[in-house]
Amino acid sequence: MGKAYLEPGDVAKLEDAAQYLRDRLLIRLLFHLGCRVSEALALRLKDIDIRRGTVTIEHLKSRILLSCPGCSARLGKGHRFCPGCGQGVEKAVAQEKEHHRYRTIPVDELTLSLLKEYIGRGGAVERNGEKQLFDLRRNRAWQIVKECAERARLPRLVNAESGKTHNVSPHRLRDAFAVNAVKADDSGDGLRLLQEHLGHRSIVTTMKYRKVSGEEQKEWYRKLWQGGQANGQICQS
Repeated sequence: MGKAYLEPGDVAKLEDAAQYLRDRLLIRLLFHLGCRVSEALALRLKDIDIRRGTVTIEHLKSRILLSCPGCSARLGKGHRFCPGCGQGVEKAVAQEKEHHRYRTIPVDELTLSLLKEYIGRGGAVERNGEKQLFDLRRNRAWQIVKECAERARLPRLVNAESGKTHNVSPHRLRDAFAVNAVKADDSGDGLRLLQEHLGHRSIVTTMKYRKVSGEEQKEWYRKLWQGGQANGQICQS
């Protein structure tokens, strides 16, 4: 069975396969920051503090809110009758609401050096009156990562649950960061810090990486054979 996630050595090959400094920086940020591709592409120069060695990431999330056309009470997707006025609801009023969340995360020295080199060479672009780090659309970023993976001859990754294979993509780099972090420290504090770093609202989302890394099952299995059980003295139920 193939790999379920990228390891640091695989990501190094991915970086080496990049033909342009921009592409190498994109790959490095996705892995070393563990950020979403949308977050990386939205980075502005003012979000980067070279002196402090930090990057501030904005995560924009849209939610569709449903409401009753009669009394404007909030509705769930399954509501056929309004909980406010009791009237039947054939067509709810949909309203998109945006949530902006920010988190400031540390950046390692090598990534900072690459950022400084890229900015020094004039890599940043002017857009809407602000200096953006990248002038890339989401589909182009996915294509860059896929092409670099092909040049690096990295195998397709396997979903551990479904068994399906998929291409190396920007999100697989975020996954690789998270799994690598869990393998380094899967304590309660380590998982809480990882949750904050990744911008997860729920620790449950973060915990899936503990399962993916294989450490959780290994620890469970090790405990099965501790003490008397290690000598074949299996308890009878």
